[in-house]
Amino acid sequence: MTELEPLSFPGIDPNKPLIIAGPCSAETPEQVLTTARELADDGIHIFRAGIWKPRTKPGGFEGIGSPGLQWMQQVTRQTGMLTATEVANHAHALQAIEAGIDIIWIGARTSANPFAMQEIADTIAATGKASQLTVLVKNPVNPDIELWIGALQRIYNAGVRRLGAIHRGFTAYGPSPYRNTPQWSIPIELRLRLPELPIIVDPSHIGGRRELIAPISQQALDMGFNGLIIESHCDPDNAWSDAAQQVTPQSLNLILNSLVVRDHRQTTENLNILRGQIDRIDNELLEILARRMDVSRQIGLYKKDHSMTVVQAGRYNNILDSRINAGSKMGMSSEFLKTILLAIHDESVRQQIEIINKSENK
Repeated sequence: MTELEPLSFPGIDPNKPLIIAGPCSAETPEQVLTTARELADDGIHIFRAGIWKPRTKPGGFEGIGSPGLQWMQQVTRQTGMLTATEVANHAHALQAIEAGIDIIWIGARTSANPFAMQEIADTIAATGKASQLTVLVKNPVNPDIELWIGALQRIYNAGVRRLGAIHRGFTAYGPSPYRNTPQWSIPIELRLRLPELPIIVDPSHIGGRRELIAPISQQALDMGFNGLIIESHCDPDNAWSDAAQQVTPQSLNLILNSLVVRDHRQTTENLNILRGQIDRIDNELLEILARRMDVSRQIGLYKKDHSMTVVQAGRYNNILDSRINAGSKMGMSSEFLKTILLAIHDESVRQQIEIINKSENK
């Protein structure tokens, strides 16, 4: 994906984060137009609304369907705003394109399905409008960057060059402060692998609660992502879907005005000394890890000679607890320490097994 075009639109400052806002679902013409007018009055240029809503379980509101596309057309006529909506299959894509929707995005459930992605890609190609379309692809529900990139590639191969990604977090089992855990390392890796790809962050679906929109949005901007897509409703408490994560246009305006946008164009010359220190420390870490693995291989040979199992669960648990406690006192998070220590332990076990096998095969 080397020929991507920037996500620039008439009347929108390309040097500022792209903001897309509107209700989770289009419910009634009055709700859509009221919300759109209030957003437009606050300077929002792109209106989003769900027309078709994929629900986890049957029985919930699953979207108003194609009549909502006419309401989106009225939004453009009355406010001049661009419009955006989600498509989940090839029929949705065709209807949205024919209705003149400016931006279509593909949701997390669909992006996890290569068959559905290919059908949408084929539909886009068949319309002959691929070069004019703006398409955004949300991350799959599970944290699989290859699946995400594969979904993006299918749309790119259909001829779309105004292509971007939406990070909306990942489904996780068990209690969490988030509706979908952000796992920022994955969109960061996506940025490293596809540096020209615009990435929009969805704080509404990451947080799941309106009070988390501001802090998640600030995190997204601090990490240099290209924009935000935020759910905003004229009467969020009575929304037909996802009421807890929607904010009024007035609240959204306050949130956006409170955000600090860093200037990523500033020179990094003054950081060179500090970055040099980081490089040297990283090299020292690698040398220390190499020495540790050398000791692990020696331990592996000792265990072989004394018929001991490679994994010593009691010893490992004691090390894990003590190292995490020590690292926590140094200002590092326990989750980070556990991840690092588990990775080191796994590599140590692999090294021990490898040296044991080599010695036995001599």
